[in-house]
Amino acid sequence: MARATARHILVASEEKASELKAQIEAGANFAEIAKAFSTCPSGRQGGDLGSFGPGQMVKEFDTVVFSAPVGTVEGPVKTQFGFHLIEVTSRED
Repeated sequence: MARATARHILVASEEKASELKAQIEAGANFAEIAKAFSTCPSGRQGGDLGSFGPGQMVKEFDTVVFSAPVGTVEGPVKTQFGFHLIEVTSRED
């Protein structure tokens, strides 16, 4: 069974997600940005979601986690919760 580990940042607007992504791409620390801005409780752990399998996250999130290259920041990805920046930290098929 496929497994992945990922971290994310959840914010209310696509604009905010894009702004934070630009900061990360310019060298800001993903975990520090997550702690400062993410509205998800995982933000306290730098956005770390731990390990999970396909179907455990909402569809839009799941699609990115199980298809995006490991180590790149993807998004903004819209779900019912808001806008996410997602980084797949590892994946096993």
